[in-house]
Amino acid sequence: KTQHGIAVPFCTSRCRSPGLPAMRGLVAVKRVVDYAVKVRVKKDLSAVELDNVKMSMNPFCEIAVEEGLRLKEKGHISELVAVSCGPDKCAETLRQALAMGADRAIHLKTSMRTDQELQPLAVAKLLAKAVEKESPMMVLLGKQAIDDDSNQTGSMLAGLMGWPQAGSASKIEVDEGKTFITVAKEVDTGIQEVKMPLPAVITADLRLNEPRYATLPNLMKAKKKPMEVIDASTLGVELAPRLQVIKVEEPPSRAGGKKVDSVDELLDKLKTEAKVL
Repeated sequence: KTQHGIAVPFCTSRCRSPGLPAMRGLVAVKRVVDYAVKVRVKKDLSAVELDNVKMSMNPFCEIAVEEGLRLKEKGHISELVAVSCGPDKCAETLRQALAMGADRAIHLKTSMRTDQELQPLAVAKLLAKAVEKESPMMVLLGKQAIDDDSNQTGSMLAGLMGWPQAGSASKIEVDEGKTFITVAKEVDTGIQEVKMPLPAVITADLRLNEPRYATLPNLMKAKKKPMEVIDASTLGVELAPRLQVIKVEEPPSRAGGKKVDSVDELLDKLKTEAKVL
């Protein structure tokens, strides 16, 4: 809840005592179809085609990783741990996070499709298990994934943990005592700021930063960084999807424009052809 514009969490046994020094941060990443790829739908209209399609880290997750690295460089956190939920190939996305600068990774492994079957609540519950295991001072996520645009996981995780949260962050500042954090968010009327105690959950907006590139030498070094693989089915979390995708279709092709010679002709076509009048 909020008091005078300051986010105040309900007290839980998982809240960190104030005054503790900076510790680790946890950043969640997701593997999605690359944003530059034209999405194709399966012939049976059951899902998006993923075979032989270029995949990459969700752009919002890249921003979350970058922010975690910047907080580490400023001395606010001592270790950045990347975590991802999904099938074997999610390890490639975790390696990218390690190449960017994360210290180690955790792969919560499941064979479920992350764009349909492994839904936000299940992901939030899995991430909560990782949070309980690692005891981070801060959890960073992208505000949404570009495959489903749910924008739910961060809020659900905060609710499960009983932690304060700030969504769509465009600026993050940690106070000198490292017990509070101020997060700015762009809204229609300007900039909204909230101050909240740590530990906390923060989701990243596109304007938060510009992610660094994972260089080839760092990609090679990432192969030697530790990655823990945990079978998601052993964590006691209900992973069954709560929503069923009925059909997936590509948007209809846009018809070419038509020129008209007069306003009267325009009005006639809007009435008889477009049927909007």
